[in-house]
Amino acid sequence: MTETRTESRPPIPAGLAIGQAVGQAESVLTRLLAGVLARTGTKRETYLGLQRLLVHGDDIGREAYVRDLSDWLDVDLWSAGELASDLVASGLVTLTGETIRLSQAGAGLRELIRHEIAAVMAPVWEQLDPADIETTVRTLGRVTALARALHPAAVPPPAAGER
Repeated sequence: MTETRTESRPPIPAGLAIGQAVGQAESVLTRLLAGVLARTGTKRETYLGLQRLLVHGDDIGREAYVRDLSDWLDVDLWSAGELASDLVASGLVTLTGETIRLSQAGAGLRELIRHEIAAVMAPVWEQLDPADIETTVRTLGRVTALARALHPAAVPPPAAGER
């Protein structure tokens, strides 16, 4: 006769469960992104700078862009300014007056990276229920908004167009 023992375990607190799940997903997705960036010869900071520009409609004042990069990439203003200058020097963005705009080369690189990521992740996304994805995005957006409200100085504000 076989006896099955079941141990009573306390429920995992919501914050711990969400934190672990998000952390594990972020870790795996970051490694996949690192592979794509390596194949395209793109620095992570360059990719993130192009992504942040996308949030602003690919057109933003330089000073606001540098502040945004500083907040979202958790770097000082000097480093954020250097990244913006590097993007201009590399031709991925243009600087006209005080306005930074995505260049054709920057748009092409961002699209190449997007296609590479999509190719790697397509088998994963195909297995997920779109309603589950919508719920996850909505829930994580709410968690982010609530966390920002608790600690506004520690968490950067959303850019225009972000939830």
